[in-house]
Amino acid sequence: MILAHNYQLPEVQDIADFVGDSLGLSIQAARTDAEIIVFCGVHFMAETAKILSPGKTVLLPEPKAGCPMADMIDAEQLQALKAEHPGASVLCYVNTSAEVKAECDLCCTSANALQLVRDVLKDEKEIIFVPDRYLAAYVSSQTGRKFITWPGFCPTHARILPEDILRQKALHPGAMTIVHPECTPELTRLADRVASTEGMCRYVKETAVKEIIVGTEQGIIHRLNKENPDKTFYPASPHAVCPNMKATTLEKVLWSLEDLTQEIEVPDAIRLRARRSIERMLSA
Repeated sequence: MILAHNYQLPEVQDIADFVGDSLGLSIQAARTDAEIIVFCGVHFMAETAKILSPGKTVLLPEPKAGCPMADMIDAEQLQALKAEHPGASVLCYVNTSAEVKAECDLCCTSANALQLVRDVLKDEKEIIFVPDRYLAAYVSSQTGRKFITWPGFCPTHARILPEDILRQKALHPGAMTIVHPECTPELTRLADRVASTEGMCRYVKETAVKEIIVGTEQGIIHRLNKENPDKTFYPASPHAVCPNMKATTLEKVLWSLEDLTQEIEVPDAIRLRARRSIERMLSA
């Protein structure tokens, strides 16, 4: 099975068996009967697939495709934060390493963070939410919950500025604006809708609006155009391009399949602990 994230190159999305966001890809990785999973994404995503399917071969065609946000916190730093707040429940964004997930009570994605905080963690007095301070800020604004946060963020989403949104709104006064919750609070306040990439795809199909300003990594616009040929999409900023997501090419996918190289491994001691936080998310 070939899995591709919504931010991948258009030609990589076109050859994938499934294109989606982190939650959708996690579910597909857990459900597939395929013996080999080729993950066209970044390192933490392929790790998640391996955690859920330890008996399968998981290939990451470009091994250097990492996530800067995930690299902003490691297990030791989270352990130190937990020691400062011994009674807190730990919620980690899926954009983290397996080692960090192993230190968490519950994993979340941008698609389900709100629901998990409202339902699964509703009785928790203190919640550590790592590593994305902007996703935490958005969830806090919607739930009224205060979190113990980490100063992590997505550099690609941080490149989208409020003036970019205002410029596009001036150019396209009839367009609605949809942004990712990894964006800054200044951006989410300007949006008509805040959603994960999969949430964006669903909402765009349902809305009657024909013009949409898209505040996330530009790779998703390929899928939006394919699924909604009657609508027009405007990237909020020309700078919203993730170099890590663009590192996987068709050639690299072919080479990884031909040679079965760039295999992802997660030590059992880490995998078993990390799996609990992911399975708790998937079962919620």
